[in-house]
Amino acid sequence: MDMREAIAAQTSFSLRLSSHLLSLNGSAGSNLAFSPLSLHSVLSLLTAGSSGPTHQQLLWFLGCPLASNLVALYFQISNSILVDGSAVGGPCICYAGGVWVDAGVNLKNSFREVAGSVYKAEAHGVPFRALPEECRNQMNNWVQEMTAGHIKDLLPSGSVTVDTRLVLGNAM
Repeated sequence: MDMREAIAAQTSFSLRLSSHLLSLNGSAGSNLAFSPLSLHSVLSLLTAGSSGPTHQQLLWFLGCPLASNLVALYFQISNSILVDGSAVGGPCICYAGGVWVDAGVNLKNSFREVAGSVYKAEAHGVPFRALPEECRNQMNNWVQEMTAGHIKDLLPSGSVTVDTRLVLGNAM
């Protein structure tokens, strides 16, 4: 799959998602705002860390035959589109990702490397089982910092529990 095909697959995903969301919330006078790129990148990152049937289902859903195609696409995006050009008079674009995994789950170093170098995402091992509320506060603080204070309390009280194992997030 070349870059054009990868972009076409990402565009197709975005249009399918938009159509679905509008069918759910598209009543007269309503508004909808979301970032297809954010959702696609989070699912692509999840694909990079998955295996077996889950991996295959994510690839199918994203319209991409190989995870390596997604990695190549996001490497290009993160190094050309999602760069802060304000120093040279361009747009100020800030993009960051976060992966919070229960401390009992062992993340492979290869996943951490791809998460950081391709998806601009930091991977954190956190004690969801022991301290879910503190983990929620940590993630909300990250969101607040990454959005320059525009989003202060994304995860409401009770949304992170002892049963939480993984939270993926990004800010643009």
